[in-house]
Amino acid sequence: MELLSVIIVSYNVRYYVEQCLRSVFASKGDFDVEAIVIDNASHDDTIPYLQERFPQSRYPRLHLIAHPENAGFGRANNLALQQASGDYILFLNPDTLVAENTFADCIQFFRTHSDAGAVGVRMLKPNGEFAPESRRGLPTPFTSFCKLSGLSRCFPHSPLFGRYYMHYLDSREVCAIDVVSGAFMMMPREVAQLTEGFDESFFMYGEDIDLSYRIQKAGHQNYYLPTPILHYKGESTEKTSYRYVYVFYEAMLIFFNKHYRHLGLLVSLPIKLTICLLGFFTFLQQQMRKLRQPRRKLPGRPIQADFLFIGSSSMLEQARLMAERFGWTAVYYEGNERTLPQGHLAQSVKNHCRFVAYDMESYSVSAVLRIFDCSSQKDSFIATYYPSQKQLITNIKVYQL
Repeated sequence: MELLSVIIVSYNVRYYVEQCLRSVFASKGDFDVEAIVIDNASHDDTIPYLQERFPQSRYPRLHLIAHPENAGFGRANNLALQQASGDYILFLNPDTLVAENTFADCIQFFRTHSDAGAVGVRMLKPNGEFAPESRRGLPTPFTSFCKLSGLSRCFPHSPLFGRYYMHYLDSREVCAIDVVSGAFMMMPREVAQLTEGFDESFFMYGEDIDLSYRIQKAGHQNYYLPTPILHYKGESTEKTSYRYVYVFYEAMLIFFNKHYRHLGLLVSLPIKLTICLLGFFTFLQQQMRKLRQPRRKLPGRPIQADFLFIGSSSMLEQARLMAERFGWTAVYYEGNERTLPQGHLAQSVKNHCRFVAYDMESYSVSAVLRIFDCSSQKDSFIATYYPSQKQLITNIKVYQL
């Protein structure tokens, strides 16, 4: 039987890693799964916590690695890759939640497409919106210019100017792409060995672009599959900080220097200067926007309830105690994915609930993602409740009863 090795790099997100692992081990298909978690010197006791939650006697295919320092995303993944023994390798972010059929869909695609080098999937934001970074074009000098200059924002559906996020392609169809997101990047073992993993000169951001490009240069094609996953904290990343802007634009410079140095000084120097200047002005612009526009709790709608809780009667009893403890207003529905398949989401919008919290012992991940993915209403956010742990997880915070 084929084996899939799932590699997860963790840094101070132990509750999200726990949730991610539960979804990984709940996957279904004609294959085995091993998970390798490498912790980048977290301060939240991630490794002891996971050892308690996932005892070795019950999870013999879970391997935990405590790295003594924060080695960065690429370096940590490469260290874990050395210990992976799977026929397929998956680099997976800890702030993701995969459906029960996600891995099976990807592995079946590899079986029927011998040219496939790596595959990415349809990543959903916590409100069910499609995450544009699910598929990207290669940041050639012209594509980078379009993104940095704002042309891609002005003409997002243009195959010429909107190449970076490829909005001109149907997000619900399989398609060939250039760049697979490092949040979910699956490949056959031989491809991982051929490319030797991530370039460790990228500390954060850009390493997935570089690896995707090298996979293509090795003669393989990268693909996007419309099977959905949840990228839980993607939209809560602080992208107005100086560190984010600096690291992001530094990664662009590293990529350009590595792959386009041959263009010569007359071409490369203006592009490098443009990247640096736009990085600086982007930071200033974001800080000004942050001061001018206070964050709204819900786009265009007053919040009448903080949570809509859906699940078994015992789960709802816990939810009421949690709402009382934290001072939330809440609505409660008793049901499961057979009795409440979708209509409750319209009700949550009607009640202006900020979060819809599902009993994950009554709902499968695939059902929750399908409900939000198919809904036209994007005002509410997914939350997950685990009765056995008395734990509520949102894209903002984790709550414990």
